Amino acid sequence: MNKYILGIDGMKCGMCEMHVEDAIRKAIKVKKVKASHLKNSVVVITEKNLDSFDFENILKPTGYRVTLFERTVAIKKLFGWR
Repeated sequence: MNKYILGIDGMKCGMCEMHVEDAIRKAIKVKKVKASHLKNSVVVITEKNLDSFDFENILKPTGYRVTLFERTVAIKKLFGWR
């Protein structure tokens, strides 16, 4: 399982978080996606192997911009993913 941590420019509120999360959910099958406008980041857990260009293309129509891309391994814990 892959865990992607993305820096996102342009999120200002909870509705922005929902727009980003919905765009990602519509484009790829995810186990978890969580956006934070306070941290300007999104965490995505999915089985797919993606690169920064994939996320840039997903978010381009929404007006948000990817500023950071980090890929790690997601580990299933008792109460969720880490």
